[in-house]
Amino acid sequence: MRHKVELLAPAGSYDSLKAAIGAGADAVYLGGTRFGARASAANFREDELCQAVRYAHLHGCDLYLTVNTLLKDRELEELGAYLKPYYECGLDAVIVQDFGVLSYVREAFPDLPVHASTQMTLMGPGGASFLKELGAARIVTARELSLEEIQEIHQKVDIEIESFIHGALCYCYSGQCLFSSMLGGRSGNRGRCAQPCRLPYQLKAKGRIVNGPEEAYLLSPRDMCTIELLPKILEAGVCSLKIEGRLKRPEYTAGVVRIYRKYLDQYLEHGKEGYHVSKEDLQELQALYNRGGFSKGYYQVRNGRELMSLTRPGHFEGSSQKGKAWKNGNQKELKEKQRYESLLARLKKEYLETEKKEKIKGSFRISTENPTEFMVTCRGITVKVTGEPAQKPQNKPMEPEAVIRQLQKTGDTPFVFEELKLQGEEEVFLPIRQLNAMRREALGELAQKLMTGESRAPKEITVYKAEFPADPKEPESRPVLHVQLECPEMLPAVLELWEVSVISLSCGQMDMGKLKHYADLCHKAQKTCNLVLPAVFRRSERKWFKERLGLLQEAGLDALVIKNIEELAFIREKAWRIPVILDHNLYTFNQRSHKFWVEQGILWDTLPLELNREELMVRGCRDSELMVYGYMPLMVTANCLHKTMGTCRRQREPQRLTDRYKKEFPVVNECRWCYNVIYNCEPLSLLGNKKEVEEIAPKSLRLSFTMESKPQIERIIKQYVEVFFHKDRGDKPEGAFTRGHLRRGVE
Repeated sequence: MRHKVELLAPAGSYDSLKAAIGAGADAVYLGGTRFGARASAANFREDELCQAVRYAHLHGCDLYLTVNTLLKDRELEELGAYLKPYYECGLDAVIVQDFGVLSYVREAFPDLPVHASTQMTLMGPGGASFLKELGAARIVTARELSLEEIQEIHQKVDIEIESFIHGALCYCYSGQCLFSSMLGGRSGNRGRCAQPCRLPYQLKAKGRIVNGPEEAYLLSPRDMCTIELLPKILEAGVCSLKIEGRLKRPEYTAGVVRIYRKYLDQYLEHGKEGYHVSKEDLQELQALYNRGGFSKGYYQVRNGRELMSLTRPGHFEGSSQKGKAWKNGNQKELKEKQRYESLLARLKKEYLETEKKEKIKGSFRISTENPTEFMVTCRGITVKVTGEPAQKPQNKPMEPEAVIRQLQKTGDTPFVFEELKLQGEEEVFLPIRQLNAMRREALGELAQKLMTGESRAPKEITVYKAEFPADPKEPESRPVLHVQLECPEMLPAVLELWEVSVISLSCGQMDMGKLKHYADLCHKAQKTCNLVLPAVFRRSERKWFKERLGLLQEAGLDALVIKNIEELAFIREKAWRIPVILDHNLYTFNQRSHKFWVEQGILWDTLPLELNREELMVRGCRDSELMVYGYMPLMVTANCLHKTMGTCRRQREPQRLTDRYKKEFPVVNECRWCYNVIYNCEPLSLLGNKKEVEEIAPKSLRLSFTMESKPQIERIIKQYVEVFFHKDRGDKPEGAFTRGHLRRGVE
């Protein structure tokens, strides 16, 4: 990182890269042709990306490459060759989500910095410390964290912190969204999100619609603008200020970077006492792009209506808006459109059509006895070229001003002199062609040194090689059947079934004083008893569990099911020696990521929900668990629909979201932890896929019950017991269901 405080800009195209750097970005992040979380951006081909690295370094900027998707095994085999040219040309860092990718990059390119993506759902000092131990140079915090939570990470862990300061907000915790994936096969974890959160929905509570058409966009947050919070964000310990927007046009990038550059410099020079944001600059940011106005994000609020757009977001980026304004005679809208177009034209002229120039210093020494010397300096790099000695003038000597004027003709080079000194003899003559040649040589060599100074020597890399196919295990006489219960009162429905070996109880509705009682009941029935930890584990959850640690440790639990790295860090911090099971949202997408977690000492992992049968068999499942039944969580959200609609009573009151196709998605407000879970409209069921499940050959099968009644639980478990324990054929489940990605997978 070149700068103590970094303004980090997005670049979805080469024009956006130039716009960002021209407007004052200290660093730029972009995607190549593969493995980036914005697959629909223009992105950069290999030659363009190496050119982009050189261009960024020429202008004193760092360049980071997004490799922040989950990789399948065959893709991970190709990652080394993909990164090699960028590594050699001086790439400054890669941004990653997949733990298999992280461990591979640290092994194959040990001197290439790794940044942990916001897709890792980083929520506290425990996760930050864990990633630092793994070799990450920087973490990108979850967008939902407060200033106080970020400050705690900064105070406890010596690691670079990058946080979003401007642009679009996802409704779901990044990395925890399967909405687009399950509905249309376009995975956000693979860079192909179809943005279902930007669509209209009806919200139903107790069968009654509670939102009107003017509040239909319930999952569409306003864009974030934190220009007024910049001093507080910096004082919390954020060193990299990240602007979102790789899908936005170059003029947007230039305009946003320009204003944040202005105020970052103001803060760095005058501190928070001299910090003031003008109304005009706020209006310009709003004119560039927003969804129903701005919010300040989650930095100062946990959730709330003020974060949401609710009405259909409108902006002037499409030509249809202009036609509508003319047709309806809407003069106000027309004037806003004209101001917007004028702003874009100004930004285009200033930052896209005008090349950025680097300020340099020069010294030209003239001598008739020794070679002439021309020395130029930029950002600590100095180049010196020599030429023929000067001549004694036959007639009139060359004026010093003429020499300076000729040398200052930097033309189409990326430089402009801020200082140029002339030294040596005065009564001399030099041919103009010699001055021009020395200038061209000096500036060309300086540009080359600036562009390639960070390059690395060619490297032989270790190529990751998966086992194809992974060695399947022999089917056991009977599989391990694992039942997860959201409501502990449903436990009697399971205890009498001898085929169920493992029971996991969710902690959302758990009275911890009864945990030991439930564990004893399971053990008496000769079943193991686990506790499922929350989907979100922030400072408030950490405090809650710390206060009840004694009850947890005395309960006699057999394992904990964890959903994020904060929970693993908490367990280790408390020196609690208890086996750990990874839930499906701690992704093990490839053999390398699975191996990584096995080396961390986990009991077993839960197979990702986005791999199909063939991909699962390649990854290998003999030490993993397969979800075979349950309503799958599509989103885990900090925002709460009760809070948005003003109906929050701090108690669990399930609701339903209805989309354009009349599909209803159950929504559960986890008030103990203050987050919402949006579930799929249909349960996953592999009851009729016995043959495929046996081919996958997982260690265990999990049935997850969240909103089913006791009779439904008993009936469904008995169906699975009959099919997987006693029959050779597979029965189809009753009612509507989905097989998830068992057959289709994701791109």
